[in-house]
Amino acid sequence: MTQDDTAATATPGPAPSGPGSARLGLSGKLLMLTILFVMLAQVLIYVPLIANFRLNWLNDRLASAHTAALVLDAAPSGMVPDTLARQILNSVGARAVAMKMGTQRRLLAVSDMPPEVSHEIDMRNVSWRRAIVDAFDTLLCSDGDAVRVVGPAPMGGDFLDIILDEAPLRAAMLRFSTNILLISLLISVITAALVYLALHYLLVRPMRRVTANIMAYRADPENPARVIGTSGRRDEIGLAERELASMQSELASLLQQKSRLAALGLAVSKINHDLRNLLTSAQLFSEGLAHLPDPRVQRFAPKLMRALERAIAFCESTLSYGRAQEPPPDRRSVELEPIVEEVRDTLQLADSRIGWITAIERGLVVDADADQLLRVILNLSRNAVQALETRAPNDPARDQVRISGRREGAVVVIEVSDTGPGFPDKAKAHLFQPFQSSARSGGTGLGLVIAGELVRAHGGEIALVEGTIGATFRLTIPDRPVDIEAHRPVRARA
Repeated sequence: MTQDDTAATATPGPAPSGPGSARLGLSGKLLMLTILFVMLAQVLIYVPLIANFRLNWLNDRLASAHTAALVLDAAPSGMVPDTLARQILNSVGARAVAMKMGTQRRLLAVSDMPPEVSHEIDMRNVSWRRAIVDAFDTLLCSDGDAVRVVGPAPMGGDFLDIILDEAPLRAAMLRFSTNILLISLLISVITAALVYLALHYLLVRPMRRVTANIMAYRADPENPARVIGTSGRRDEIGLAERELASMQSELASLLQQKSRLAALGLAVSKINHDLRNLLTSAQLFSEGLAHLPDPRVQRFAPKLMRALERAIAFCESTLSYGRAQEPPPDRRSVELEPIVEEVRDTLQLADSRIGWITAIERGLVVDADADQLLRVILNLSRNAVQALETRAPNDPARDQVRISGRREGAVVVIEVSDTGPGFPDKAKAHLFQPFQSSARSGGTGLGLVIAGELVRAHGGEIALVEGTIGATFRLTIPDRPVDIEAHRPVRARA
């Protein structure tokens, strides 16, 4: 079996609807149209051909009449017997031959009883349109009709006039039409076969292969083996094959990611209940630690309580990402510096070999959800720390995480940067796609996705800054627009 046959029989597709589609497919329609168009072209060729054949036939009779006129006119008057004159007329195929010279019109020969003339033809001035009309009139005439033909005369005569029966002309035209029809049919069949074979191998067969592949791919879109193989053609069919292969590959990758997300959501839903119970128990234990007199315990116990409360809240909304949405932010005016300090304590960088530098405007206030802003900065900072840890042993003078914040009008700009190796060019194209941007072994690749979703929920933007040492992410959070109508009475009273 050829590759085309294998692709066509890989997966049976749905049966064609309707009885006509099973009998006449694309190839059959192509063959019928080719024959129809070739026959139409032959008809257009036949029309001038039959008119030209009729004119040539009449010119041949005029040429014979010229010769007969020369013979009969050269003989002395009355020297040509009637029997010889009739033989000459029969050889010409005419009933009568006459020639006009000056003011005289001589009847050179005549049969016993010339028939009544049905119409006349002047061969000295015949237009192509008139020739076509007269040709079809001759084909439709009756067998007893006669025609008068006028042509140029020899020996300085004005014109030569002959009377002919139209039946021989009509019979000759019918024979010529039959031959043209047979030749046209033969040419049509040969041309249609050649065109059909050429188009079948150039267009129909590749289209069948593409159609069969689409049907097979539909049955199992996640199977990489169902992606169409390109034939290497340089024309539109090859372009369609390459674009289809690219689309199928991207779709298969996307479906695999969706399946992975679905599996992740199912797994998280199974462990969510037990994990929340464990965290609740840890919260109860941490409440007991708050009553111990140890200064270090008193220092860290409130932070531990807040971390556990936040972890429980995260567990309760674990499946929110699986629903492709986060809860809307509860925006308030919060100071940025305490949030950054909490991120540092959560990452335990106080005694770490990784440097931590903050450059935040004093008293900088952000109009944001404090918990969601903490998650954004925590995810970006954790990615930075993990990137720096790959260069262990670390040096605080070399390996640093820098957090800066400033206000630009009604927008707060926050930058999280590191001095690590940065992102490769291949990873930059998929930074905010799930399971794509993680270069660390064991990473999920969801940190940047969650950060980007939370920032966009605030109406802001997040992007990787090019041309910096390591990696620098800049996020902007605009203030909410002020409702002027709501504050107008307050200003009026003031």
